[in-house]
Amino acid sequence: MFSTSHGRRVALRTHYSPRIVAATAATVAAALALSACGSSTSSDTDAASISLQNCGRTVALDGPAERGVTLNQGATESALSIGAQDRMVGTAYLDDTIAPQWQAAYGKIPVLDEKAFPSREALLQTKPDLVLASYGTAFDDKAVGTRESFDELGVATYVSPFGCTDKSKRPPVAWDSIAAEIADYGTLFGDPAQADAVNAQMRETLSGIEAAAAAKGKSIFWYDSGTGTPYVGGNAGGPQLIIDAVGGTNVFADAAGTWLDGSWETVLAANPDVIVLADASWDTAEEKKNYLRSDPALRDLKAVREDRFVVVPFSTSTPGPRLIEGARLVTEQLGGGGA
Repeated sequence: MFSTSHGRRVALRTHYSPRIVAATAATVAAALALSACGSSTSSDTDAASISLQNCGRTVALDGPAERGVTLNQGATESALSIGAQDRMVGTAYLDDTIAPQWQAAYGKIPVLDEKAFPSREALLQTKPDLVLASYGTAFDDKAVGTRESFDELGVATYVSPFGCTDKSKRPPVAWDSIAAEIADYGTLFGDPAQADAVNAQMRETLSGIEAAAAAKGKSIFWYDSGTGTPYVGGNAGGPQLIIDAVGGTNVFADAAGTWLDGSWETVLAANPDVIVLADASWDTAEEKKNYLRSDPALRDLKAVREDRFVVVPFSTSTPGPRLIEGARLVTEQLGGGGA
């Protein structure tokens, strides 16, 4: 068994996304209001120095980052979404495939380790001024080292607010919180206008998805990985936001956490209408389908019998610019049309 980038335990075994388009003045204004209500930024972005709050810590830079390194796919795509590729000197740890619209930019950045966290030595050789991650597990002695150890070197660090190690520091599970994180990336890399445009497009797409309500009246089991004990989407992360957006009910809505150990007893009792399968390099959707279809009890679930599976790349369940793609994919596969 091994621990993945977002802290789950799985057996060791060897993706069309929304376009970022120019927003109308009204939409941009709405996005600015959205960002303002959720952002953790505490500095004037016109000033040379940058200072913002993140997971109870202050992230300080003398100016926009010029040598950023991202340690998870979610962090990488958040940076790419606001056009920060020219200010990046390294990336690491893919869960699946970089979104098509960012692949060219991604290809220009050195990959330190595509399948895992880089060694601390390899990371420091890039001479970063900012290191960003989607999950607090990245900043661990078993990974690249603690945030405090980077403070000692004068290197700023940032963790997705949804991944704060101290759960009391995590923001409310809301799209506003996604917008705030994207706004933080715009601040850290010196392009708040592009972050505003990303948030404007997210909000516009979300409006269509919520109107379609493709999962209205349906119960949903978000199956991440695991067989003996299923690792599931709980009520405090990307999966719950997507389920809410499409109008469904999470069978693990009472389970506090982003990702957590569920139970097959709960799944069997709920007999969900739909099963969402996370498709990742370390645990594919097809592997999970095969397991569900072969298990003597699980194969009798309504969703399994009726082949009511929805498949989404794992990266589209991570809070960030691709989460809206996950919501769109669920809507489309449930027959909600082009949201």
